[in-house]
Amino acid sequence: MNLQEIKDAIAAGKRVCWSNHGYDVILDNVGQYLIKCSFNNHCIGLTHLDGVTMNGEPDEFFIAEPS
Repeated sequence: MNLQEIKDAIAAGKRVCWSNHGYDVILDNVGQYLIKCSFNNHCIGLTHLDGVTMNGEPDEFFIAEPS
């Protein structure tokens, strides 16, 4: 998924993961897109400071299907 696809999916209420189901892409309360680890609640930015370069390859992001 590219950056815009990730943002669109989150806006549509879908769960976006990075690498595995332990890492969710979230939009925080100040408008930042973050990758959050569900194991320890550690977060990193979805992108570098340039707002374009993602912290992960596009093919590593996916929409998690409801169980």
